[in-house]
Amino acid sequence: MSTAIAETGVDRVAHTAERSPGLMLAMATIGFAVNFWAWALLSPLGPLFRTEGTLGALTESDVALLVAVPVIVGSLGRIVVGALTDKLGGRVMFPLVSAVTIIPVLFLGFLGLDSYGALLFGGFFLGIAGTTFAVGVPFVNAWFPPERRGLAVGVFGAGMGGTAISALTTVKLYTNVGEQAPFVITAVLLAAYAVVSWLVLRDAPGRQAPAGSLMGRLAANARLPITWQACVLYAVAFGGYVAFSVYLPSYLKTAYELDAADAANRMAGFVIIAVLMRPVGGWLSDRFGAIPVLAGGYAVVVVGAAVAATTPLLEHVGTVAFLAMAAALGSGSGATFALIAKVTDPARVGGVTGLVGAAGGLGGFVPPLIMGYIYGRTDSYAIGLVLLAITAALTLLLTVTVVRSTARDSGARTEIP
Repeated sequence: MSTAIAETGVDRVAHTAERSPGLMLAMATIGFAVNFWAWALLSPLGPLFRTEGTLGALTESDVALLVAVPVIVGSLGRIVVGALTDKLGGRVMFPLVSAVTIIPVLFLGFLGLDSYGALLFGGFFLGIAGTTFAVGVPFVNAWFPPERRGLAVGVFGAGMGGTAISALTTVKLYTNVGEQAPFVITAVLLAAYAVVSWLVLRDAPGRQAPAGSLMGRLAANARLPITWQACVLYAVAFGGYVAFSVYLPSYLKTAYELDAADAANRMAGFVIIAVLMRPVGGWLSDRFGAIPVLAGGYAVVVVGAAVAATTPLLEHVGTVAFLAMAAALGSGSGATFALIAKVTDPARVGGVTGLVGAAGGLGGFVPPLIMGYIYGRTDSYAIGLVLLAITAALTLLLTVTVVRSTARDSGARTEIP
């Protein structure tokens, strides 16, 4: 009798969670999406901030810096958050990060919209939301066997579609409902997720916290060959995705003279394709190996960026080029972590993920600044896109040589024979 009484509703949820990797994956993916929604709130508003009188005359570089600040903070923060996830577990870190993110979201909505300096300040702390990626990868990885981790981590990675939700809703809510509306709605969702995730999430059975200091573990993870190699791969794959997702609205508005809503909708299409391809990239990596998927993706980016550099007709060639790059970058992002999951000690996945995730975010931080700088001096985006094509070509070469050798040496069974 006493045992039955003691089993409260929360206990039942906990018992169910312990038996259900699928539930854990679903909850982690939802948390990733909600936090990425918050992380991307400023990007769709960039073109509006440039033209609204309350902020003064913002330049293209001002807007680029504004949308890039959350990216850099979220990227560097992943290093620490990934290591903390190895130590404390996703069950603690998911609700914690979600709850903390509410503060900058509300600050931006009620105090930050009338000042460029306040937007930068709020955007800095908004970057906390971007660290959830380093929470989810080790959390999900621990719940699934090696042969299913590529698909599982890819499905989790589809939560980056939160940026598409932001692109589709932020401008409409801002202009039609009220300036605070997108921020209030996002804050409410973050609060709801923080509570539900605390009740539902459980770390995988048998998870063991690593020994040693935080700095010691970070240094050990940084010395692994797969870490720096995956950093390069992800800096181009996910970095390219982030760069397009935060800068594409401004690019389309300037290069093709689209209005803010149309540019945001087209960016959302880019994001949706990349999101859908991320689990596909993980699944293909489980079946055929991560190296072929990565190599194919980088080859597509080389061609797509070279075509886009000519500023072709958007409705035909340009759209195909951008959507092909979206598919390639999405599948490459999924394949990168499928590779990490197969060749890395599970106890180190969080730390490695943090470092690699930081590289991916940094890869997204630099291109918008370069594009804004180049455009400000040449009135053309061509040079920036040519640089992307060259970078992708060099990464393709790295993938089929050094990375393939590391994967073979680590005993990965999925690489090119």
